[in-house]
Formats: sequence, structure tokens, C-alpha cells
Amino acid sequence: MTATAIERWPALARPSRSAVRAWIAERLFRQAVGTLPVTVVFPGGERIGAGGPVMRLVRPDAFFHRLGVDAKIGFGEAYMAGDWTSTDPAGLLTPFARRMAVLIPKPLQVLRRWVDAVHPDDERNTVEGARTNIHRHYDLSNDMFEVFLDPSMTYSSAWFEPGDDLHTAQLRKIDGVLDLAKVQSGTTLLEIGTGWGALAIRAAQRGARVTTLTISAEQKEMAERRIAGAGLAAQIEVQLRDYRDAEGTYDAVVSVEMIEAVGEEYWPTYFGTINRVLRPGGHVGLQAITMPHDRMLATRRSYTWIHKYIFPGGQLLSLPAIQDNVDSAGLRITEQRRLGPHYARTLNLWRARFLDGWDKVAAAGFDPVFRRMWDFYLSYCEAGFRSRYLDAWQIGMVKP
Repeated sequence: MTATAIERWPALARPSRSAVRAWIAERLFRQAVGTLPVTVVFPGGERIGAGGPVMRLVRPDAFFHRLGVDAKIGFGEAYMAGDWTSTDPAGLLTPFARRMAVLIPKPLQVLRRWVDAVHPDDERNTVEGARTNIHRHYDLSNDMFEVFLDPSMTYSSAWFEPGDDLHTAQLRKIDGVLDLAKVQSGTTLLEIGTGWGALAIRAAQRGARVTTLTISAEQKEMAERRIAGAGLAAQIEVQLRDYRDAEGTYDAVVSVEMIEAVGEEYWPTYFGTINRVLRPGGHVGLQAITMPHDRMLATRRSYTWIHKYIFPGGQLLSLPAIQDNVDSAGLRITEQRRLGPHYARTLNLWRARFLDGWDKVAAAGFDPVFRRMWDFYLSYCEAGFRSRYLDAWQIGMVKP
């Protein structure tokens, strides 16, 4: 790492060390990899694994120390620091994701509560905490996001049909959510989570009147520019407002992949807010990333690499958790559509566009460590969807 990178990423340059934990981590890693369809290559030429995508250990000592101190953070940090590399990180990570529940032997899983890092209190999704958490990700740089997103600037799973490019698939996804919410001419619509305005624009083009909420100042500014450019400013109001402070009554509510930023503590508040602002007989279109219920319960308190570097305060739900909260809020699920395989393809395209456009990202002030961080993030997520450890759903609801 360069001197500048060390200054920006001090934890990567000087990893925590624990000889005992590193020793244990190496043995557990060798045991786990032994039957996986991957190939791990050590500097001296040693190879382990059952054959498949290649992981090259550049600095095994640093890698195992990071893994031993905190595997859920250290594995990704080791990639950021260059302790290991791969020409196909998504392919490499997919077998790990498939075996996530059993990589650590069950007798050792009971130790999770003592070895897992806990969520920092300042990342709780209070009104102020949520604003800070969102700022750390979505306000990185509009220019950076423009490099890898499609022209609609949609940052959620697309819905592909044969022959679709990314932009067409994103518009189909947006239409799918709007259809679930029964949005048409004259509909009064509340959107929770503006993004960069694509859904609000699409809804207004149907003749809806849209109020859309965001807590990202940069997204609000860009969304308003895009809305004005589409000639729809009279139909759309972008509010810098937390969902908990939503005002008014609406025919429909939509929210696309915003619930992942809510946190378990506030799930009842989120669904309760939807119920509060929705008129009787009104419809909801929700898109959410999910994980298996047993894994959600097992990992709900864990602080991971994704939390530390990508989505502070983030937490995925399971379908049963969504159902429980929907029922408690007095809503009813009417339709479900699975998008998990489509998300794997979306992420694959995002990663290719990000890497191909790296010169533009670098010109916006981002360094090679950031490049490896986002390379790992996009690959890690793609692997999650490819393995079905993660899934994504569009869910239609109604207020009786």
C-alpha cells in the first residue's frame, strides 16, 4: 500500500494480530476449503481445494491474522489490502456463500457471541443515525454511481427478459413495482426512498402525483434536476424527510430496497408508517432483499464487513419476518415476485461497468483500495444471489 493509502486506510496497513486465533483460523480455513470447488494457491506453490476458481494468497500471514481476529470483517479487509487476489472473485465466493451455514463447525458456532464484533451504537437507525448511515454510502459521489448504473440511475435489482439490456430491465422492474401498487393516472403516490428519481419519474409519466422521501441531500439535488429535465416538476415533490415523519394520506405507497436500511428495531415503525399514510383499500409495492429465516436469526446481531465498509446500519429481513411485520401493521400481502437470479445478473453488469469505468471513478478522487473494496462488495453480493443465500422479492400489499 502507498503512503497515501496507509493514511486513508490505517486499519488495513496495520492489521490486528493474534497468534492463537490466526493458528485456529488457518486450520478452519484449510478444513473448509478442502471440499469446496475452489483452488487456493499459496506463495510457495501449495494448492488446496477441490478445484475451481482460483484464490491466490499473496500474504498468508496477514490473511490468517485478519481472519482470526474477525473472520466476518477480516476476509474482505484482506482483499482490500491485497493479501489475496482472484480474477473471478464472484465465482470464488459463490461456493463459500452456498456453504455459509456450515463453514464453521457447529461446536464452534456457539462461540459466536464472544468472538463476533457488535454493531456500534452510533449506527442505530434513529432519525439522526439513519441520516448519517445513508450519507456514508449514497453521498459518496453522484459521478461515481453514474459510472456503473444505467441511464435511469437505478440502484436495485433489475428484472430481465430475453434481449434486455440493463436499462430496459430496470424500467421493467420499476413498472413491476408500480403495477403492484396499482399506480395509474390520478393516483396519489408516496415513495419511501427516492434514489435518483427514476421511479418517481416513471410514476408521474403514468399520470400519478408523487411525493418522494429521501434523507440523502446529494440524491435529492440530482433527483430534482432529473425530474425538472423530464418536465415533471409540477407532479413530483422531493422531500428531504425521514419516512417516520411522512405526512398526508395516499392511494399507494412504494419502496424499493430501502427497507434494508431500516433495522430490526424499526421494522414495526416502517410498516406502521405505511399503514398510517395509506388510505383504506390502498396498495403497496415493496421490493426487498431477503435471506433465509434461520440465517437471519443466527446473524442478526453480527457486525460484518458490509456494515463496516458499505452499508452501516443495514439489516436484511426474511420472508417470514416481512410477513410478521405486515400482519402486525394491519396490511395484507397479495402478490410476490422473485428477482434473486435477476439480481445476480444486475450485480455482474454493475461490476463490469465499474471496473471498465475505473478511470472516471479515480478522477473523482477514489484510490485503488476503494476500487478493491467495491470490487469485493459487488462480487460478494453477486455470489450471495448466485448461491441463493440471498434473494430479492417484489411484494404487493393492500390495506383492507
